[in-house]
Amino acid sequence: MTTTAPQVQIAPSVLAADFGRLARQVQDAEAAGADLIHVDVMDGRFVPNISFGEVVVDAIRAATGLPLNLHLMVHEPARLLPGLVKDATDQVLVHAEACAHLHRTVGYIKEQGCQVGVAINPATPLSAVEEVLPDLDIVLVMAVNPGFGGQSFIPSALGKLRRLHRTIAENGYAVQLEVDGGVKAGATAQDSVAAGAQILVAGTAIFNREQPVAEALAALRASVAGLTPGAA
Repeated sequence: MTTTAPQVQIAPSVLAADFGRLARQVQDAEAAGADLIHVDVMDGRFVPNISFGEVVVDAIRAATGLPLNLHLMVHEPARLLPGLVKDATDQVLVHAEACAHLHRTVGYIKEQGCQVGVAINPATPLSAVEEVLPDLDIVLVMAVNPGFGGQSFIPSALGKLRRLHRTIAENGYAVQLEVDGGVKAGATAQDSVAAGAQILVAGTAIFNREQPVAEALAALRASVAGLTPGAA
């Protein structure tokens, strides 16, 4: 029997997880019905913080049967790709601002059999991805400036999502829109989906001290239930 993925996918970001129980937190998210596991790789150069490297990414991958949504917040990601891209189920996203040769980097990831995405920061115009849009599976619109968890959603991200959704629809591209940063159950999630987002990344909205993972993920799922991406 074939199952169809939900229209809106939820990708818990393990940057907000309890690192002392990382494998368990990943498994809790999977058991709660997460669609993807979002993994932020930070190098301390493109963004101020340092997070996960190859060994930890391998451990996360071993802890779950879900695809990894690998978000590489690193300068010149091409140098790290051979050590990080190890499974064809991975979705690998690089930043337009971090690549000297974006087209070449996108091509390399596609050659590994992975889905490929490009992320853009809040101040980065959509023109940064236009030339590679036909080659992409995902565009990630950052609704915060990258590098820190727990930030507030930047409303201008909604306009970007709407414009991208329109461009993708008009050209018939098979590209999913993802949003990351400040997404919570309620208005930010609902407005993002209405603007075109199909993948919601949520960190502190899922991994926090106030709610169990299953309860938090269910609340986020319920808040967008029945919504059609890009319906606004």
